[in-house]
Amino acid sequence: MKLKDKKALERYNKKLDFVSEAGKINIKIETDQERRDNIARAKKDVKYCVERYFQHYATAECADFHMEWAEMVKKDPNFTGFAKWGRGLAKSVWNNVIIPFWTWLNEGNHYFVLISVSERRAVRLLEDIRAEFEANPQIIADFGEQRNIGSWEEALWVTKGGFIGQALGFGQSCRGLRVGPLRPKHYNVDDIETKQTIKNTKRQDEMVEYIEEELLPSMDGDHERLTISNNWFAPEMFVRKLAAKHPEWKVHEVRAYNSVTYEPRWKTKYHPDYYKNKEKRIGITAAHAEFNHEPKLKGGKHFKSEYIQWAKAPRIDHYKVIAVHWDIAYSGNEGADYNAVRVWGLKDQDFWLIDCYVKVSKMGPAVKWMCDFKKRLPSGVTAIFRAEAQFWNDEVKRTIKEVQEAEGIELNISLQRNKRKKYDKIIDELEARYQNGRIWYDKKLKNHADTQVGLQQLYGIEPSYTTKDDSPDADAEDISFLALHVSAPTPGGKGNFQSGNYEPSSNVI
Repeated sequence: MKLKDKKALERYNKKLDFVSEAGKINIKIETDQERRDNIARAKKDVKYCVERYFQHYATAECADFHMEWAEMVKKDPNFTGFAKWGRGLAKSVWNNVIIPFWTWLNEGNHYFVLISVSERRAVRLLEDIRAEFEANPQIIADFGEQRNIGSWEEALWVTKGGFIGQALGFGQSCRGLRVGPLRPKHYNVDDIETKQTIKNTKRQDEMVEYIEEELLPSMDGDHERLTISNNWFAPEMFVRKLAAKHPEWKVHEVRAYNSVTYEPRWKTKYHPDYYKNKEKRIGITAAHAEFNHEPKLKGGKHFKSEYIQWAKAPRIDHYKVIAVHWDIAYSGNEGADYNAVRVWGLKDQDFWLIDCYVKVSKMGPAVKWMCDFKKRLPSGVTAIFRAEAQFWNDEVKRTIKEVQEAEGIELNISLQRNKRKKYDKIIDELEARYQNGRIWYDKKLKNHADTQVGLQQLYGIEPSYTTKDDSPDADAEDISFLALHVSAPTPGGKGNFQSGNYEPSSNVI
């Protein structure tokens, strides 16, 4: 036996032991009538189905989104959709084990095909449900021995109760798939995006074509289900393209946690600080990508990661002017705009990011952050605080007044009006300056979460963009203002410089 085959056999035997031993502990002692009643209950109630047959998986109580998705798939014999769930939410267990088993329990004969990045990977994933049919004591007690000698190969097997399991690698032909008169009734495509396909848009287009032209036509009958369980962690992926081409397909999106409160979506599995700790360990942008489908961007048409210059910042009292712009957001709910406070300083002809606050929050914390920043300024160093007049209202003024009184600080926020469109303003004020190396970031902010969020917003600025723009908008306002103070040679003069003068707004709070 080859070493590879030996290891695979050892792995599968361990799964059999796990299923068998766990099942013995949980098996129900019942009369025949009780067994019939409980099987009938399991057919209707997927939560009970999990409790009866898969307690060894149920280390935490089923979440509402698990049951909602399972009901959608079972209810529609021609269901097509995406399980767009964050990492760690049991996509594979539900789509490769629980839901295929539950549909078989309700419908009888069931031909399930699991497709992964390679046949070897698909075989390994399919082993989970194969081991359940072979060794789960509750399944055997309810439906008899399911292992079918002679039809029990690792890539294609048939149970005595009419469940057919098959493993395919992505790209393998689906044409002509059949076992006797039966054709596939249910495909699940499991995590087939790789680092290679993420970088290859042509390959992504081929993957879309494979789903449309190879996989879907291979089903023929009253039941033609297709589920796709994949993490949506990158800006360009085949799943995004496929969903865009087929808006009628269901996209069942579940974010792993609330990025404002850190509340886990699967509360019975993850403790309240789990994702806050994850952000600290892997970084906020990586956490948002892996768990909440917010792709980590590296730059696009206008702003690229290579434009960002990190260096030791000048001393705080060496800047000619320090500007603080607050891009106001009223709500602190997940999905709302960000309260973005960006602090930029002018040194010679360069612009330096000194500090920032970029969070989905209510206004109060942003105002307190500005007060704290002003408190930290050394004696003799001043900063000019600004905001756009169009966002000004009584609630904003009330919040500022309350926080200022509590902190013992006067911010003296001046207002300005800017009628330019955000996109035009951001491009006009920032693009050339980034390209010409006039913009610098304090290297102390390299691992600063709010700075990284701001960069992600900057990288997302494209024609017709739909990403958040609060941070680059505040940057554009700050740098536009600071540019008025950049010294320039006097026409006809040599070494003689003049600078713009700051005219304070008449509307100062």
